Amino acid sequence: MTTAVPGYEATTAHLISGKDDVKGTKVYSPAGDDLGHIDDIMIDPASGKVVYGVLQFGGFLGIGSDYHPIPFGKLRYDSARGVYVTDLTKAQLEGAPAYTDDWRSNRDWQKRSYDHYGVNPYWL
Repeated sequence: MTTAVPGYEATTAHLISGKDDVKGTKVYSPAGDDLGHIDDIMIDPASGKVVYGVLQFGGFLGIGSDYHPIPFGKLRYDSARGVYVTDLTKAQLEGAPAYTDDWRSNRDWQKRSYDHYGVNPYWL
């Protein structure tokens, strides 16, 4: 399935801006289901690695939306469409560990999250 993204123009740039190029980018399942969009990215300051894409999904015009930090390695950029594709399903997103106010510093929550998504934690 090819999805045209309004205002998207293919680029040959090697670097992208989190604010201009990542935030708001749609995320699709391999089957073409619209899972939401990237609301934010989280960077580990010690390594400089982008470790989470915070996915916003559900709701209407941002009201009632859910936010799920997912390991950035679970996202693959599709440059032809200007979107991210993930192998995650909507059910996997909805079944992810609920995040709390301290999720960014809570290693227990982070470990459970990475385990849920089946990837190695970024700090190992």
